[in-house]
This record gives sequence, C-alpha cells and structure tokens, in this order.
Amino acid sequence: MSIFGTIMSKLSDYAHAAGHAATQAAAAVGIGTAQAAPAAAPAAAPAAAPLAKVDVEKVLTELAAKHGQPSNWRVSIVDLMKLLDLDSSLTARKALAAELGFTGDTNDSATMNIWLHKQVMKKLAENGGKVPADLH
Repeated sequence: MSIFGTIMSKLSDYAHAAGHAATQAAAAVGIGTAQAAPAAAPAAAPAAAPLAKVDVEKVLTELAAKHGQPSNWRVSIVDLMKLLDLDSSLTARKALAAELGFTGDTNDSATMNIWLHKQVMKKLAENGGKVPADLH
C-alpha cells in the first residue's frame, strides 16, 4: 500500500473505531438498533469516497489528546505521520513526496514538508475527508 493510502486507511480505521464505540454506547443507553445497521452500509462502499464523512480534524485532534504529547499536526507533516504511527523519517517523507508528485528539491526538507502537509490535506479532502479549508 502507498504511504498516502496508509494515511487514509489509518484515518478511516480510527474514525470507524470511534464511531463503533459511539454506536455501542448509544445501544447501551437504549437508542434503537435500527440506527446501528445503516452505519454498516457506508463502510461497505468505500470505493467512491474512501474517507466519506470522516472528520479528519476531529480524528487527529483526538489522537493528539490521547498521545499526551504536544503535536503540531495542523502544520507539520512529521507530527501528522507520528500521530498515525507512521514512519516520519526523511526517507519516508521523500517517498511520500515522490508518490504525490513533488517536483521540487527533496533536499530542501522545509519546503518539501510544507508542500507535503498541504498536499496530504488536499488529497484527504478530495477523497471524501472533512478537512477545514484553512488546512488545505
């Protein structure tokens, strides 16, 4: 799987795990199970929009809170990748840059990292993720 594909997969997994927990909690307080059944249907059709209705900001904010360490994922591709338990080394970021079509100098890591963060957020939005406009 591509690095970007892994980013999407992890975001989707975290979002669905959180959604699943919410569904179980709702069932525990007596909300009808009819609401839980439709939630399974969209998961069966991720081909059109792999991140359909995934609130990227919410997922990453919750992950940052759980990690208990400062995270600047809103501007840092390194912090974003770390939150998702991905390799954030320069080698991994260069591979992600190649995958996403970066045409600049990969030895200029500051410029590459800024471009990578914007591209990742843009592509998450293009793939159905809910990403605030100021992040892409």
